[in-house]
Amino acid sequence: MAWRLARQGLTAREPAGRMLELVSRICGLHAQLLSSAELSLWARLEGVTSQTVSGALWEDRTLVKTWAMRGTLHLLPASEYWTWQAALSTYDHYLKPPWFKYFEVSKERLEALIEAVAEALHGEVLTREELAQSVADRTGSPELGEKMRESWGALLKPASFQGKLCFGPGSGQKVRFTHPESWLGRRSGADPAGAVSEITRRFLGSNGPATRDDYARWWAVSPAQALARIRKLGEEVTEVDVEGSRCWMLSDHVAEAASARALGKVNLVPAFDQYVIAATRHADNMMPGPFRSRVYRPQGWISPVLLVDGRMDGVWSHERKGNRLAVTVQPFIPLPAAAKEAAEQEASKLTGFLNSDRLELRFT
Repeated sequence: MAWRLARQGLTAREPAGRMLELVSRICGLHAQLLSSAELSLWARLEGVTSQTVSGALWEDRTLVKTWAMRGTLHLLPASEYWTWQAALSTYDHYLKPPWFKYFEVSKERLEALIEAVAEALHGEVLTREELAQSVADRTGSPELGEKMRESWGALLKPASFQGKLCFGPGSGQKVRFTHPESWLGRRSGADPAGAVSEITRRFLGSNGPATRDDYARWWAVSPAQALARIRKLGEEVTEVDVEGSRCWMLSDHVAEAASARALGKVNLVPAFDQYVIAATRHADNMMPGPFRSRVYRPQGWISPVLLVDGRMDGVWSHERKGNRLAVTVQPFIPLPAAAKEAAEQEASKLTGFLNSDRLELRFT
């Protein structure tokens, strides 16, 4: 846990200028809630503000928002978009009969939809409604347009995986989409097999030691496929034993991980933080008791977590009340005085990040 905490940028905050390097290293920022992506950066970087993410996305275009692993929303370094897209292009679950049956669309109609989406978004930034209408007009199928309106994301994710769609700046409360080539500029496409190996390398680099099931869950492939991808890295990876579990990590990291020691670090990480998501399969080993349901909640919700030396020792929440910030920490076990003091220091930093004047902190 101590080694992984450091790899995840949670041992000590890094300079804001290393934002893109950090996002690359931890395999993107989960962006189901954009505010969570902002707080994931706050937990790892000095000098970031609540506008850092929006500026990188919509002004500098150094980050890009898209559907990535497991079909979940992520922010990725724009310079690496085509590598990620090449790896995502290997997804084929949406080309199988059960998927077509569930969404009541044929392979031919899905292909027509994807092509229409690509044509509509070239040089344009469209709302979901505008895109649905354009697809209906281009395909001559009002039904396809309706399906895009009814099924949020499901029929757009295949276009995203194929590099035909990413998110553009919103319009009021409405999200908008555009074509990656229009938004980022076309770059030479990466080889899918090579891209998959690179993403596997990235995962192990920030989340190792990991079992094949950890990787399988993270990328949404079978355990057999996950193991094959890990083994394909050859001597770059080493099999290690972690308290009886068969795990893999990058060979260059083994000695460093073996010598890592806890430093008394306390972190407040937000909902859907990458550190917590990557640990889903073995999280019980990183908690002081049977508290999984407090962190990994129904409908895929991941709670904000109190980390003490990388262990999930509680959950927390925050709420703005005028110019005050109310932070509630719910430890799973009694916290040592030093840990409570460190948690209070983190909450104080959060107050500044969120431009609040006063902190109200409770431990319950």
